[in-house]
Amino acid sequence: MTDSKNINNPVGQGGGQRKKLSRAERQNNGPHRNLDRQGAADKKAELVRKMREKARAAEAAGRANGDTAQS
Repeated sequence: MTDSKNINNPVGQGGGQRKKLSRAERQNNGPHRNLDRQGAADKKAELVRKMREKARAAEAAGRANGDTAQS
């Protein structure tokens, strides 16, 4: 019995073809990870935008309350 030590040369895989994996894909850094990273960056940008909007609204409310208190 032959033992395979290379993921791109599997022994006993049912005779089917297997796509050669790049080094990045073998380390789980393939194209799917790039999409995950992009999605995470989009979520973070959206969160930062919402936080800034809330901060501006709170600042504007503080200014409005401060203006009425001084009058």
